[in-house]
Amino acid sequence: MEALAIGSAPPRPSPTGLAPQTRHHHRSKTLATAASPRRLVAASPMEGAGAGAGRAPAPLRCARAETDAGDAVATSSHSAEAEAGGSVEATGQGNGTPVADAAAAADDIEGVDGIRIRRRPVTGPPVHYVGPFQFRLENEGNTPRNILERIVWDKEAEVSQLKERRPLYMLKGPLENAPPARDFVGPLKASYDRTGLPALIAEVKKASPSRGVLREDFEPVQIAQTYEKNGAACLSVLADAKYFQGSFDYLEAIRNAGVQCPLLCKEFIVDAWQLYYARMKGADAVLLIAAVLPDLDIKYMLKICKILGMAALVEVHDEREMDRVLGIDGIQLIGINNRNLETFQVDISNTKKLLEGERGQTIAQKGIIVVGESGLFTPEHISFVQNAGVKAVLVGESLIKQDDPGKAIAGLFGKDISPVSAA
Repeated sequence: MEALAIGSAPPRPSPTGLAPQTRHHHRSKTLATAASPRRLVAASPMEGAGAGAGRAPAPLRCARAETDAGDAVATSSHSAEAEAGGSVEATGQGNGTPVADAAAAADDIEGVDGIRIRRRPVTGPPVHYVGPFQFRLENEGNTPRNILERIVWDKEAEVSQLKERRPLYMLKGPLENAPPARDFVGPLKASYDRTGLPALIAEVKKASPSRGVLREDFEPVQIAQTYEKNGAACLSVLADAKYFQGSFDYLEAIRNAGVQCPLLCKEFIVDAWQLYYARMKGADAVLLIAAVLPDLDIKYMLKICKILGMAALVEVHDEREMDRVLGIDGIQLIGINNRNLETFQVDISNTKKLLEGERGQTIAQKGIIVVGESGLFTPEHISFVQNAGVKAVLVGESLIKQDDPGKAIAGLFGKDISPVSAA
């Protein structure tokens, strides 16, 4: 059955009309040599079997090309991709050698620099076609181990298609016409000084993988304006469509509506191209997740953010990630996510644990603002993370689910923190 399942079939046209990408290692070889057990999950007639049926290509793995990124956007596709890092992704080792086989890929995308999320399947997609049948062979190398890994794998494929449709050089004009990037860090400090409480980054968020739809009557511009009126220092806008029902268009609409709060693009960044696209849509800051990005990628993307005038909120989940990030120069904002990557359970004591001892001292010495994330629903929660060393909080669910998300801010903090109340 396995031999049949990996048999060749004529290529099926891509639903997007894009040419399929090449692969660095042969799928049949990687399946045959995979050490983990394989499991035949399903064998079903293939939809649209016959001429043109085939296998969906997996994302291309590229070696890193380290450059200075001297200009924000170059004038040709080749130089733009090289200078901006738009078509290169870190191998975790920065040795410039393409990944040659599944074993090397496994070592390359997991375990290096403390990364916990594999960036793409090691042994290729689980779906294979033989004549009129579709087989799904699941093994450890092609099955996501948790929801974040699934999101990242899908995001790699999504971004690859977006880059083909709109290469980096095509963003040059829109970038030049985009509204200037605004200071993201300053308003957080000003809010903390004004209220004596952690500054609020209020999240414009319709849904999540773990909670489903959070708000049916979702009007992003109206929600953003309400947050701003009631004391939010900055806003976070979900851009991922598949899992969070977000959109870059929401980001653009909020910016164009005249909202003054700086905007964080809440997206799963796996490629430098996304940084330019976010800036084009009006982002003033982006999220970088340490569980997904190796140190080289974080450093490289920080340089690009600086060129574009954007801030970067670098998110950590555990001590190892915190130690990695504290070793990187230029970090201004560190987000501590209290949600477990594997179970999605939340424990706000994680914030206190990561800020105790030398780590907390290092953060204070470097002047880094720590942002508390996840599990914050009451004034007691806010007080707990503030006492641990947090000076800003990123909150979505506990606000967006309320009838009046703006008024819910006063309930979260235990008092009115709007600028009007201070006046």
